[in-house]
Amino acid sequence: MKHLIVYAHPNQESLNNLFKHTVEKILQQQNHEVIVRDLYQLNFDPVFSYEDISGQRKGIVADDITKEQEFISWADTITFIYPIWWTGMPAIMKGYIDRVFSYGFAYRYDQGGQKGLLTGKSTYIINSHGKSKSEYAAIGMDQALKLTSDRGIYTYCGLDIKRHFFFDRADRVSLEDVEYWLSEISNAYLQS
Repeated sequence: MKHLIVYAHPNQESLNNLFKHTVEKILQQQNHEVIVRDLYQLNFDPVFSYEDISGQRKGIVADDITKEQEFISWADTITFIYPIWWTGMPAIMKGYIDRVFSYGFAYRYDQGGQKGLLTGKSTYIINSHGKSKSEYAAIGMDQALKLTSDRGIYTYCGLDIKRHFFFDRADRVSLEDVEYWLSEISNAYLQS
């Protein structure tokens, strides 16, 4: 299978980077084709410009976006790895979604109804965040995160979500927690 990893974290020593390496290693051990798009290393431009907006409806897409869309088209499975900052994805990842998941590529409207165009592809989402799961649950943020990303982006565009991981208290995590999380990630990919 063909796996695309879209990764967003500026620190190469981060927990998210460890997640990325773990997924990459598991997939390569299973002889899958793997491409990693590290948005910070690519210096990806997240700004959704007027040119982007006006071009989408006409089917005109910037060269850097065409390249990213080719990677998505190539992939059978896409893994998104990023931290939750201020109850959302980092700006560079949001800009990637804004620009790459464009009208006519990731979705369209048919007779007034929305249609996801990335059907037949599956996805995994791996997120870390500083708050505990109980803190997020108490204020409904756990459900809000799933609603805005899972339903509002991924399934909206037709992707089949295999697993969405939320790893909490990531800024003060124990070695045991990390080992357990890596085991959870490994098991999810080995069972697919």
